[in-house]
Amino acid sequence: MTTDNDLKEEQQSPDAQAAGADKTEADKAQELIAAVHYNGMTALKMEFGDEQVEGQVMNHEAYGPIFTYMVKSPEGKPYVSGFFLREMIAGFQTKQDPSQWLSSFFVDLMKSPEGRLLPMPPQSEDEAKALIDKIIVPHCVKAVREEFAPEPVHADLELHEEHGPVVEAGFPSITEGNNVCAMPLHFLMAHYLLNRDPADLLIQGLYRIREEHGLD
Repeated sequence: MTTDNDLKEEQQSPDAQAAGADKTEADKAQELIAAVHYNGMTALKMEFGDEQVEGQVMNHEAYGPIFTYMVKSPEGKPYVSGFFLREMIAGFQTKQDPSQWLSSFFVDLMKSPEGRLLPMPPQSEDEAKALIDKIIVPHCVKAVREEFAPEPVHADLELHEEHGPVVEAGFPSITEGNNVCAMPLHFLMAHYLLNRDPADLLIQGLYRIREEHGLD
């Protein structure tokens, strides 16, 4: 016999199922984040030792989960860098030696003898503009030109209709098909604030262009 209570439960069940599905997706996301963070910690500990590595996960409003790790040198100097979820997953799935790939970022940082904590984010528009104009853009332009010298490389700050301000780089010698790559300034700044080299994004894009044209 069906009662009023049974009818109410049946009417509520689709919502309950939806809530359960949402919870399941949220649980899966948290499990993925925890697994990626664990893999990162394990990879770095393999290279630097259990006592030398710390890590945490931050959630960025625009970029989602960011995995930050601190590695201490034998002298106790701290070196910190951060990574995005998508690149962490790709790194562990595609790199032949994920531990070496992840640790390479810290090996580069350790060339600075005094340690490298995360840079302080700009506190105003003027500070952000100064960081972009005096550090990020000049560094990117110089780095891509040095990477491909003596091949001429165009590199400069441009305004993209869809993405806003970008640093654009390309090969004037390539006259057919795609010959430029561009990275939004906000993404380059995000890399810089994670102690990552923003020029690497442009350099990787330029190598893909050369590969597409059979130049490498």
